Amino acid sequence: MTDIIVIGAGVTGCAVARELARYDWKVTVLERASDVCEGTSKANSGIVHAGFDAQPGTLKAKLNVEGNRMMEELSRELDFPFRNNGSLVLCFDEKDRPTLQRLLEQGKKNGVEGLRIIEHPELKELEPNISDGAVAALYAPTGGIVCPFGLTIALAENAAVNGVDFRLNTEVLEIERTEFGYRVITNGGAFETRVVINAAGVYADRFHNMVSGKKIRIIPRKGEYCLMDKKVGGFVDRTLFQLPTIYGKGVLVTPTVHGNLLAGPTAVDVEDPEALNTTREGMEDVLKRAALSVNGLPVRQVITSFAGLRAHEEQGDFIIGQAEDAPGFFDAAGIESPGLSCAPALGRYLAQMVLQYLPAGEKQNFIAGRKGIPSMALADAEERQRLIQENPLYANVVCRCELVTEGEILDAIHRPLGATTLDGIKRRTRAGMGRCQAGFCSPKTVEILARELGKDMAEIGKNDAGSEFLTGYNKDGIEVWEEVQG
Repeated sequence: MTDIIVIGAGVTGCAVARELARYDWKVTVLERASDVCEGTSKANSGIVHAGFDAQPGTLKAKLNVEGNRMMEELSRELDFPFRNNGSLVLCFDEKDRPTLQRLLEQGKKNGVEGLRIIEHPELKELEPNISDGAVAALYAPTGGIVCPFGLTIALAENAAVNGVDFRLNTEVLEIERTEFGYRVITNGGAFETRVVINAAGVYADRFHNMVSGKKIRIIPRKGEYCLMDKKVGGFVDRTLFQLPTIYGKGVLVTPTVHGNLLAGPTAVDVEDPEALNTTREGMEDVLKRAALSVNGLPVRQVITSFAGLRAHEEQGDFIIGQAEDAPGFFDAAGIESPGLSCAPALGRYLAQMVLQYLPAGEKQNFIAGRKGIPSMALADAEERQRLIQENPLYANVVCRCELVTEGEILDAIHRPLGATTLDGIKRRTRAGMGRCQAGFCSPKTVEILARELGKDMAEIGKNDAGSEFLTGYNKDGIEVWEEVQG
C-alpha cells in the first residue's frame, strides 16, 4: 500500500514527485520506459517561455509566468543548465502589427515583465543575423533556455533522495476503484494507493477515462526539429519566434544551453502516440520556415534531426486537478507547450491540491539541493586538475566531440536513478551528442555500462528492451554490432 502513485516520469511527473517528497507521504512513480525523461520531455525546444502567448485566465498563463520566475533559482538549487537569454517574436508584415500589439497587451495582463515592441534597426543591433524582412518584434527579456533532460533528471534525482520510489519498466495497464482508493495494475503487479496522479503525457486521456465518466481527449501533436553544430551556436543569441498560430508558436530558431543551434518544430496532429519518426517533408518545412527569421540559416551544419509529441487537449488548456467524479484521482493532462516552463509551478500547484485531499505534515529532513555531474568540457584548468586528482578516470576521454570522460560516465551510472542505457548516459553527460552523433564513443560507452552494471555487452541497449546493439559473436569471439535506429 502506498499513499500516492504518480503515473509518468516526464518533467511534469518528476516535478510533482519532487514537491510531494516534501511531505510525509509514501510516493511511488510508475514509468513504462527504462529511464525518466523518455516521452515528451526528451524531445522539445528547451524553451522557458516568458508567458505572453497564453490566454489570460488560463492555467497555461498562470503557471507559465510562475514557472518562469522559479526557474533560475531552481537551476541553482538543483544544478542544471539554464540561461536567461530573452526572446523575440518577429513580425514580417506591417498589417500584422495589431497582432503584435495584442500579444504585448496579453503578456502584460498575464504579468510578464519587461515586454516591449522594438523596431527593425534595434532588432539588427540585438541580432545581426535577423531577417531583413522583420519589421518589428515583441521583446521578452524574461524568456530563457534550459536543458530539458537536465531539468527532468535533476527533479527525479532529488525526489528519489527524498524517498520517492521510482519503478521503471513498469507499464500501467488498468486502474480500478477500491474502497480505500485505487488499484493500479501494471506489467509488474498491482499497487494499492489512496491517490493517483495522472501525468502520462499523450496517454493521459486513457487513464483518466478508466475512472471518470467525464471523458477527455488527448491529440498527439508531432513536432520535428533540426539540430545544428556548436560551430554555429552563436548564430543568434536570443530565441526567435514567429507570430503564433492556432497550432502553436511556430518554427523557432534558438541557441541551446549547450551551445548548439536549434530550429523547429513543425505541428502535425497524428493518431499514433508513438509516431516519432522524422520525415523529409518535415525537415524541409522546418528549414524553410526557420529561414524566414534569419538571413543565411546554416543548414549545412545540421548534425541530427528528431521528433517529439505534444499532448494537446482538444479544449486547449491544461487539465490539472481532481476529477469531478473520481475522488483521489488527480490529472496533470494536456500538458503541451509551455509545459516545460510551467513544471516547477505545476508541481507545487498540484501538490497543494493533494495536500487538501490527503493532509500530511512537512518533512523535517527534506533535502532541497542536488549536485549535478561535473563537466570536464566546462571546467577550468584548476577544476579539471582537481577532478583528475580525485579520480584519474576523469582524464580518460571517451567522447571527444563533447569532451566527456569515463569519470563522468561512471558518475552517471552510480548516482541516484543512474543510467542503464546509452541514451541514459547521453542525456546525463552529453556523450554521443556531438557532431559524430555517437559514431565513435558508443562501443566504449556500452563496454563501461556492461562492466559497471555486471551485464553482458549484448544486454546493453540504446533505450528500452529491444534496442540492444550486439546481436551475437563471430567465430573469433568478437561482438557483432547492429545499427539501432531511434
